[in-house]
Amino acid sequence: MTSRILMLASALAACGGGTGLTDDIQVQIRDSAGVRIVEYAGESDIEAPFALAAEPLYRHGANPGDYEFEQINFGRLFPDGGAVLSDEWSSELVVLNPDGTTHEVLAGRGEGPGEVGFVDALFAPGRDSVLVADRRLGRVTLFAGRSIARAAELHRSIGLRVAGIGSSGELLLATSVLLTAPSFRTGFEGEWRPGHMARFDMETAALDTIASYDFVPRIPPELEWWDPIEAVGQVLVANGRFVYTRSDRPEVTWRLPDGTVTQIVRWQAEPAHLTEELVESVEAAQRRRTRAEYRSVSEARFEEILEEDMGTYSASVGRAMPLFGFPFADGEGRVWLPSYRPGGFLEDASPYTVISSDGEWLGQVEAPPGFRILDVTSEFVLGVFRDEMDVESVVVYALVERSSIPAQPSRR
Repeated sequence: MTSRILMLASALAACGGGTGLTDDIQVQIRDSAGVRIVEYAGESDIEAPFALAAEPLYRHGANPGDYEFEQINFGRLFPDGGAVLSDEWSSELVVLNPDGTTHEVLAGRGEGPGEVGFVDALFAPGRDSVLVADRRLGRVTLFAGRSIARAAELHRSIGLRVAGIGSSGELLLATSVLLTAPSFRTGFEGEWRPGHMARFDMETAALDTIASYDFVPRIPPELEWWDPIEAVGQVLVANGRFVYTRSDRPEVTWRLPDGTVTQIVRWQAEPAHLTEELVESVEAAQRRRTRAEYRSVSEARFEEILEEDMGTYSASVGRAMPLFGFPFADGEGRVWLPSYRPGGFLEDASPYTVISSDGEWLGQVEAPPGFRILDVTSEFVLGVFRDEMDVESVVVYALVERSSIPAQPSRR
């Protein structure tokens, strides 16, 4: 980019606000009662100053002797390029070495110390440490190396998920989209019902609710129980701060661990609408998803379920879709907004729009087809590739400056 918003912000700080141009969109930065407000007059399709290297550093999952992943739900990078993955179907945590050639099962299915039931959050806060939150067992476990450093029960926080780690080491929690959304879809007044943000101290087991946020939209009257293109309120953690988005509005809000709002970024955006062509493009992926969810039903019943689901998509044709998919934060505090795809099929979420921790619209990053990003650091990008046989492999790319994109040598 030829003009950087950080430079603009510095120039404006002395006068308390103003307007400027960052490449192709007008931007205004101001202070409102201690809250930094960054407002863009549109949305930009500029390329980010970094990108995935042309070739991956390593792949794991499709080679002889590799771990056979069934369905990966979470993954985190270590500083050296190694990774820890959670396999949802096997309920195992798998650690890969820095070149992806070997693996080790860190935790297996069970209820005892060091075992897991259903992982709903995973983090790698140190060079060899892993923090795992387990919804089924109602606890959080911190592994140091291959040993348990600490464990704490989370029974009092039913309906909350661990969104990340705060600046002082406390866990930052938020109402879970997956746990509570179904119960909020009917029988309440107003368009939105609030979710909650909370802090949890693993040493004292103290749980404090510190803020609320807009959570789940009402289902349109033409749909019975499921909205295939619903917008959601989502909370993540970036650089030890809460970050909140709502996918029906172009806005990102940062909060301190005590709930104080520190920054809001807004931009102008026009939503796309669901079309018949998009519905047709969803069917193959929806068939695969339905097959995985209903493995034991008869073929006739499977086709009935699939027909009902696709009928719900058809009933939504013409409606505005969310502006982006489920966001995530990387190791540098940047917020990544995936492109929205009907049905939330994450393997086709490219390009990703990236916003810095200071509210700078960094631009877009392209990912290879079929590649779902799980985690990003200053050096690496971790993701999952699903092939035509639905086999999942873990893939790690180098994150390179766009000026140095010539192919990186593969380490495997």
